[in-house]
Amino acid sequence: MLNAFGNALSVSANFGSGIWTAACVNIANWLHGDVGLILFIVGVGSATLNQFLIHHWDAWRWIGEVCFIASFSYFIDLFVALFQSWGLPSLAAPWRLLLSILGVTIFAISISIYQRANLVMHPNDDTSNILRFLYLDGRATLSQFVDFIPPILMLVICVLGTHQLYSVNVATIYSMLFNGVIIAATDRWVLPSLHHNFRAHV
Repeated sequence: MLNAFGNALSVSANFGSGIWTAACVNIANWLHGDVGLILFIVGVGSATLNQFLIHHWDAWRWIGEVCFIASFSYFIDLFVALFQSWGLPSLAAPWRLLLSILGVTIFAISISIYQRANLVMHPNDDTSNILRFLYLDGRATLSQFVDFIPPILMLVICVLGTHQLYSVNVATIYSMLFNGVIIAATDRWVLPSLHHNFRAHV
């Protein structure tokens, strides 16, 4: 819920959002579809990709991530509707910029917490966690940058198809530059007794 709250806040404030969410917003606009549904479909694809990255089939991991993305997608739609009813998209630009950056910061903090708990997490965040510990020697910032490659490609395809770009702004750049930094800092300062218990196998 914390992750969905942060993402929905940045989407509603419309000064940019996380790169994965921005990619899904652009796909939804291109296909005239529901953002929550697109987030779910992309999430299922990411959960499946993770099975290849860990080199074996982990059914409970896949089911957990699909359940996570289903509830996450639902709460994104719920929070976006709530923020719209409060008039958040009509606020002055400086407030919306601040709220977009706050939203990105909130979801980055949530990522650190559930990556360390490692019970169940957003498939995209499990991807960056797998990259971090199996492929990139524990480097949080680098794993975030590698994880950003697919949504950047998705955005490029959407722009080529629609000649429009949605949900990409200052907060998106902030997310791309500082997601990994915030996650690494949160690892140290928020619930520091909660340590990573990364596992590639059951």
